[in-house]
Amino acid sequence: MAEPVLLGVNIDHVATVRQARRASEPDPVHAAVLAELAGADGITVHLRSDRRHIQDRDVEILCQVVKTHLNVEMAATTEMLDLALELKPHAICLVPERADELTTEGGLDVANDIDDLRDHVAALHEADIDVTLFIDPDSPQIQAAGEIEADQIELNTAAYAEATEQRDVELVEQELARVAAAAEEAAELGLRVAAGHGLTYRNVGAVVGIDDIVELNIGHNIVARATMVGMEMAVREMKALLDR
Repeated sequence: MAEPVLLGVNIDHVATVRQARRASEPDPVHAAVLAELAGADGITVHLRSDRRHIQDRDVEILCQVVKTHLNVEMAATTEMLDLALELKPHAICLVPERADELTTEGGLDVANDIDDLRDHVAALHEADIDVTLFIDPDSPQIQAAGEIEADQIELNTAAYAEATEQRDVELVEQELARVAAAAEEAAELGLRVAAGHGLTYRNVGAVVGIDDIVELNIGHNIVARATMVGMEMAVREMKALLDR
C-alpha cells in the first residue's frame, strides 16, 4: 500500500480574519498548534510584501512553536531573503507576487529568471534552508527548477481546480493529466513534488491518486471548513482523504 500524501495546512486566512479588524484574534499561531494536534504534517504561511494577512511576528513565533515542518512562502526579493536568513524556517517556497492580486496567480517563471533565482536558492541552501519553487505544470519550468538545484517544486493546481468548479469533465481530465505528467518529469529529475492551489475536499481525491506527488498544501478550503466544525476536525477530515 502506498504511503499517504502529506498535508501542509496553510493558515494565512486565519490571519485574514484577524487583520480585518486589526485585532489579536484569531491567532494563526493557535491555529497552527491545533492543525498539528489534528495530524497536519506541516504548516504553511505566506509572508507577503504588503503584510495583508501573516505578519512578521507570526513567522517569528511559528519558527519557535511548529513541531512538524514550517514552510514560509515569499517573493524572491532582497527584503524577503534577508528575513528568511534571519528567521531560518525549515523551508522557503518562492512564489510570484503582485500587489493587486487576491491570491497567488500562476507560478514562477523560473526559465526566464534563472540567474536571480539560482542566487536565491544558493543563499538559502547556504543557511541550511530547503527551497521549493511554486511553478505551473510546464516542462521548461520543471527543467529550470532542476537546473538551479531546488529541493522541491510545488505544482500549481489552479487550472485543475477551476475546471472542477466549472464541471468541465474534458478539461478536468486534461489538467489532471498535465499535473501528472509534470510530477513524473520532476520526480525523474530527483525533485520532490508537492502540489496545491484551489484544492478542496471535493476535488483533492484525483490529485492524491498521482503517485509522484508526496505532499499537498491546502489552506482556504480547510480554514473555511474550520469556521463550521473547528480546525482540528477540518484537518482530520482532509487528512482522511489523503490516504492511498
